[in-house]
Amino acid sequence: MEKYKFFDEITSDVMFEAYGSDLKALFANAAEAMFTIICKLDKVEPREERKVEVTADSVEDLMINWLQALIAKVDIDEMFFSKFRITDISETSLTAFVYGEPIAPEKGETLVKAVTYHQYKFKKTKDGYMCRVSFDI
Repeated sequence: MEKYKFFDEITSDVMFEAYGSDLKALFANAAEAMFTIICKLDKVEPREERKVEVTADSVEDLMINWLQALIAKVDIDEMFFSKFRITDISETSLTAFVYGEPIAPEKGETLVKAVTYHQYKFKKTKDGYMCRVSFDI
């Protein structure tokens, strides 16, 4: 099962679909996909751990809030992340540990400003879950 795929018909945004057999896998795969935009994921060592806790009114909003919280972590902690472990998840909250290292310019790719609701989709599928997310870059 593929973890994610990108769409390239938009220029000021980047859009992908992420997939997961369960919510933990979906949220981890969406984070990984986003960080392939932000940095050279394969070059970022998972050396330091950070805890991330997110809440929302619905599972659809939880995805948006999760990705937005990770964008904020990049800015606040000045780190790139390459490993994502969701330890606890429900339709309205999640706790995760993310692993990465301090930002290095040579590992950077594209500045992601925000998650948007443009063509946003979140749905249960026969294989688990799918979400389509776009970012303002």
